[in-house]
Amino acid sequence: MTSINDAKIIEIPKVHDTRGNLSVIENDVIPFEMKRVYYLYDIPSGSRRGGHSHKDQQEFLVALSGSFEVVLNDGQQQRKVTLNKPNQGLLIPNGIWRELENFSSGSVCLVIASEVFVEADYIRDYDDFLLSKN
Repeated sequence: MTSINDAKIIEIPKVHDTRGNLSVIENDVIPFEMKRVYYLYDIPSGSRRGGHSHKDQQEFLVALSGSFEVVLNDGQQQRKVTLNKPNQGLLIPNGIWRELENFSSGSVCLVIASEVFVEADYIRDYDDFLLSKN
């Protein structure tokens, strides 16, 4: 059974240069093949995103700009992770409920997913999520 302890921060390689830093995410950085990339931005103050779990899909979240918090829940424990560095990402395995909140002004959240979008992979109701854990 997946636990919130399976979610982890992964360092993204950073190449420092006097002209600015460069970070690259390739398949050796994250433990799955990238099949979809999307990003969240222009998030109104006080808004929340996420509010779901995945049956199969894994995700890797990066705060490209600004900061936000990710609340992880495995049905028994909850943990909050703050993302605020573009050279760190949060690996979220399948079976973990996630909510994104407290977005700073101008924040951008990059999401790299292990699967293409399939609605049937989503669990969008928290009670259904808890039932799936039994």
